[in-house]
Amino acid sequence: MSTAIESSFSNFGLNEHQRMIRSSVLALLESVMSREQIRALDKAGEFPEQAFKALAGAGWMSLPYPEAYGGSGGSYKDLAILAEALGYFYGGIAASYLVTTVYAGMHILNSGGDALKAEFIPRIVKGDVRLAIAITEPQGGSDVSGIRLSAKRTGDHYTLNGSKLYITNAHVADYIIVVARTLADAGHKGLSMFLVDAKSPGLTVRPMDMLGRRTTHTNEVFLTDVHVPASMMIGEENTAWRSLMKGLNLERLCIAASGAGNCQAIVDYTIDYARQRMQFGRPISEFQVIQHRIADMKMLTEAARLISYRVADMMDAGENPVMETSMAKVLATENNFACANFGLQTFGGAGFAMEYDIQMYFRDSRVGMIGGGTNEVQRNIIAKRLGL
Repeated sequence: MSTAIESSFSNFGLNEHQRMIRSSVLALLESVMSREQIRALDKAGEFPEQAFKALAGAGWMSLPYPEAYGGSGGSYKDLAILAEALGYFYGGIAASYLVTTVYAGMHILNSGGDALKAEFIPRIVKGDVRLAIAITEPQGGSDVSGIRLSAKRTGDHYTLNGSKLYITNAHVADYIIVVARTLADAGHKGLSMFLVDAKSPGLTVRPMDMLGRRTTHTNEVFLTDVHVPASMMIGEENTAWRSLMKGLNLERLCIAASGAGNCQAIVDYTIDYARQRMQFGRPISEFQVIQHRIADMKMLTEAARLISYRVADMMDAGENPVMETSMAKVLATENNFACANFGLQTFGGAGFAMEYDIQMYFRDSRVGMIGGGTNEVQRNIIAKRLGL
């Protein structure tokens, strides 16, 4: 890891293995993907294929999985350090890794039957399979209990009909975890989860043109009489809500940690520009207004990092930090966007030009407050935990 990157992070509270995770991942990604390549992929809306394969080839997909399935048995703190490093290098590669390995894959580990786990987890660990998770629908995003996509059983299979919206990485997924309604008029008690082959007849994926996160962009998914074997149900019928709730803490931790890493990338990028940009005969980094703005960005970054680490430590200690993970998700994503906004203002007119990465940081960071459960929903959770 370069000296410049090393100076961006504090190693306080990290063991030698965790410091190795950070340095190794960043060195690997630097070796396979340049800033120019990231800009080109962003412009073209192409998946970061080379970086994803490099992470898989180096064994990083194995980090959160048990050794019994070929995993590394890493801790929650280990995963937070990895997510932070990925977010630092490029938010798109963080999303591409986390959607398969955590947001989708962990449902198979936590709720899948033995046969499903034995078949798919080793493939996830090796990087041989890519996943997406489809929850949101045109009429329901935050209101998961309002899901309408239906799954009706006939013999040894279910027939799925309906549509999903804003599904990250569905366009490159081999399998899509689909949350469907198996019991009408039962709210969250009537939902089930299926692992659906993305090549199934009747399943169509349509990429969407979005503001940011273009390399792992979102998609519409349409299912018309899609037959799914009953053996591909994750967990028991009508129990998907339980699985979804079980995965939320980890998902929000990873969103927060990757957001913290992205904050640090923006700070470093802004400092570098401020030292080079000349105004009134000297670098703008010498003006107090710029110094104070960057100081604020650094404080926002550290707050995001510290709450992410705190949540990871709590989970490693066996706690169930529901309120704290919601707090971490809100704080980190809002700080991420604030850092990008401050950074763009520091760049001035250059910040509005596509040749500088700050516009990409700005665009990509905005979705953090929406995805993974909107920040309004997170505040509802916090308020409820406070007895309000």
